[in-house]
Amino acid sequence: MIGGLFIYNHKGEVLISRVYRDDIGRNAVDAFRVNVIHARQQVRSPVTNIARTSFFHVKRSNIWLAAVTKQNVNAAMVFEFLYKMCDVMTAYFGKISEENIKNNFVLIYELLDEILDFGYPQNSETGALKTFITQQGIKSQLQTKEEQSQITSQVTGQIGWRREGIKYRRNELFLDVLESVNLLMSPQGQVLSAHVSGRVVMKSYLSGMPECKFGMNDKIVIEKQGKGTADETGKSETGSGKQSIAIDDCTFHQCVRLSKFDSERSISFIPPDGEFELMRYRTTKDIILPFRVIPLVREVGRTKLEVKVVIKSNFKPSLLAQKIEVRIPTPLNTSGVQVICMKGKAKYKASENAIVWKIKRMAGMKESQISAEIELLPTNDKKKWARPPISMNFEVPFAPSGLKVRYLKVFEPKLNYSDHDVIKWVRYIGRSGIYETRC
Repeated sequence: MIGGLFIYNHKGEVLISRVYRDDIGRNAVDAFRVNVIHARQQVRSPVTNIARTSFFHVKRSNIWLAAVTKQNVNAAMVFEFLYKMCDVMTAYFGKISEENIKNNFVLIYELLDEILDFGYPQNSETGALKTFITQQGIKSQLQTKEEQSQITSQVTGQIGWRREGIKYRRNELFLDVLESVNLLMSPQGQVLSAHVSGRVVMKSYLSGMPECKFGMNDKIVIEKQGKGTADETGKSETGSGKQSIAIDDCTFHQCVRLSKFDSERSISFIPPDGEFELMRYRTTKDIILPFRVIPLVREVGRTKLEVKVVIKSNFKPSLLAQKIEVRIPTPLNTSGVQVICMKGKAKYKASENAIVWKIKRMAGMKESQISAEIELLPTNDKKKWARPPISMNFEVPFAPSGLKVRYLKVFEPKLNYSDHDVIKWVRYIGRSGIYETRC
């Protein structure tokens, strides 16, 4: 397991040092500083092995968090702990900066004592930690015996992520389906690779200890529920005509009852109070590609290039895409660029060797184009220009995977409110990941 945790500033000075096992000495601190932070060449790998010691690190602005071990540990688990530690610190004192870490070092040591026990990650749920570690990092001396027993049962009991006795005037539930669509397309329009990485994020403001049930148009569930409908029509669709989707893999928050999901494919849980990530998933089939990029590059002699790029939106006309940015790469020996665009603003950025085309909004089933004349300096280099792919950024108000929330139910038998009394909000946001078209 984890032998020690060190937090450094950009100079390599140690701000926080916590050693959990005897096999990690002070020389490990210097080894990471010399070989990673002050390395002559930038260290791109997040895992570094130095003298039979493994260093797992993440960087937040100018702060380095490094977990150290001499054992053969699960790397994914260590990184999950480091990211969770970043989330917990952000929840307690906001931005992770050198000043904030110095001002809250007592609080951070308290958190490390609770989250890690002899190098084994324990309770890392922010909501549960805040009940027995106060905002200032000073434990309250005015706690009653009843409150102390509640804390004990929460840390050791089954539901460690939610305390009892929570009350709200209005019971509200916010659900965001956040997706990142990744694409690599050939110049001829053939999809070389495409996948969607998604997250379901919830904000829960519910009284008591409610039981929630969440349903989506998962292909396995739809086929189980409507075999008769599927046989008649020859398609696996929901009652409202929405296509089902095939989820390749998914991971859940610890509050989800995995036994029910395995047997019934139903997502049943008691939600933590406040914001949390309910699940992550990945799909590779039947992805809705929001935009198609059609590039045309023509070489006019050795000192001129003509570039024309057309973008087409592939979604309902009633929807609007926002924050659209197309980056068209240019050769290193570019001397000047003349740009003509139908919509938005385009600018040549010499420092980035690219033409950046920005459009604020674009409706569905529309197209827009940009033309550019690129003047090149004469060069002795006989190598042809590699033609890097055209990349695109955007945000659309739907899920490119086709995921739909079928139902979101809340049950609280102890308190006098039903599913109809809960105000629910559902939002879909699709963003570009690595969205590239070869030219």
